[in-house]
Amino acid sequence: MSNNTPLITKEFLKDKIKSRPIDSNKGTFGNLLAICGSYGMAGAAMMAAMGALRSGIGLMRLAIPESIYPIAAVRLPECVFHPIKTTDKTFAQSNCTELLKLCETASAVVLGCGMGWNFFTSSVTERIVESCAVPMVIDADGLNCVSEHIDILNSAKAPVIITPHPGEMARLTKTTIEEVQSNRIECACNFAKKYNVITVLKGAGTVVASPTGEYRVNTTGNPGMSTGGSGDILAGIVGSLLAQGYSPFDAACLGVFVHGLAGDITAKQQGMISMLPTDTLRNIGKAFFFITDQ
Repeated sequence: MSNNTPLITKEFLKDKIKSRPIDSNKGTFGNLLAICGSYGMAGAAMMAAMGALRSGIGLMRLAIPESIYPIAAVRLPECVFHPIKTTDKTFAQSNCTELLKLCETASAVVLGCGMGWNFFTSSVTERIVESCAVPMVIDADGLNCVSEHIDILNSAKAPVIITPHPGEMARLTKTTIEEVQSNRIECACNFAKKYNVITVLKGAGTVVASPTGEYRVNTTGNPGMSTGGSGDILAGIVGSLLAQGYSPFDAACLGVFVHGLAGDITAKQQGMISMLPTDTLRNIGKAFFFITDQ
């Protein structure tokens, strides 16, 4: 990374933070629908939802298989739930009509966290990506499903943000992790242009790349965040900002900076070895305070 590399910093973001009007209500700050989770992966859906809630979303809605609804409902009293009847333990093609109907009333959608990767979820993912008319964040198993029919991204009706880690990016680009990591900026920028998506290539120095060629490299985050669940929280944060009306590029840049900074605050409080994604959640508010000098 050269000295001229554009960075995501407090100074870059400070004037982009939206104010919260005194006469606002929950409708002012967006309506986010997360289509996430499967049997055994309730935690992924819950962490995505909590990431969104801690980032200022007005209404958080969670569409999850009914098999995990009792677990999530107890832990997330702030959410509106849409328990989806499934024939198996994951979403299936028979759920597409219901899920797309839910998308119609959302400001933005988060798709894929803990959803599972199989024939059924791949069919659901393709249909939603192709048909959903609101901005979308695709993460985790959503990306794995998309990798089987990658050109579906060019058929999206609304802006798409993808949030792959290097392994998922290698799968999407049909290459190796080593090749992805050898030139992260070029990899993210090329993918963003080819498939017309905001690409958030996670890792040390997360890269946010736009189809226009604009890109920035994040300056926050630490190895203590290398734990299952961190990516789900990031997807929720970015989805929340997208639903609140931030541009896709700004939502991605602000999301990765806040997420990384919350992790840095957590590391200073308790060290990197024992920190958990749920610890990071508690410091998202402090990260926003830092950016706005409150």
